[in-house]
Amino acid sequence: MLIYGFQSILSWVQLGLGVYAAVMLIDAAVRREDAYRAANKQTKGMWLVFLAIATALLFILPVMSFLPIIGIIAVIVYTVDVRPALREVAGGSGRWRGGSSSDGPYGPYNGGR
Repeated sequence: MLIYGFQSILSWVQLGLGVYAAVMLIDAAVRREDAYRAANKQTKGMWLVFLAIATALLFILPVMSFLPIIGIIAVIVYTVDVRPALREVAGGSGRWRGGSSSDGPYGPYNGGR
């Protein structure tokens, strides 16, 4: 009984990771090619291949095997390294608007100068 519950939890985790990998694949596909070069990252085609393989592995193989774990690592690298660099290059660094972290409600804060 406990093993079936654990397998059920793992199947939901695998489904969630697969959907997240597919979302990151779509995110990589809609980014501009020159943004990858400007951010000094691998090419757009290479990231599309990495993320497509990771998505396929997460939907086909069990999550506790070796290859899907490598796919998860590729998705994590894209999420925490490549995607923020692409956002910064494209000008979308702010959450809802393109401001910096020192912007206040009335404009940039210049340290009291």
